[in-house]
Amino acid sequence: MAMKIKKGDQVIVITGRDKGKTGEVTKAMPKESKVLVSGINLVKRHTKPTQENAGGIISKEAPIHVSNVALIDPKSGKATRVGIKVEKDGSKVRVAKKSGEVIGK
Repeated sequence: MAMKIKKGDQVIVITGRDKGKTGEVTKAMPKESKVLVSGINLVKRHTKPTQENAGGIISKEAPIHVSNVALIDPKSGKATRVGIKVEKDGSKVRVAKKSGEVIGK
């Protein structure tokens, strides 16, 4: 099934450790049904020093399952589901279920 959340979308975490936090989707992984959200689901990684990197403990984002995030409604700023609407010219656009507002471009 195709994911309705794409790169660049503003999302809110609806369950888990980071519940209530918001961020932008930086990477979408449809095959795994996961998304990478900036500032969300931070994990610590112990890295060895290399010629380019000093090493030490670094924080980075880990992927989060797409079912644990919801799109933010452009009108109200609250979580909403995503619907697909066919325009008059035959093109499909994503719409917010709460407000009916078109999402994205």
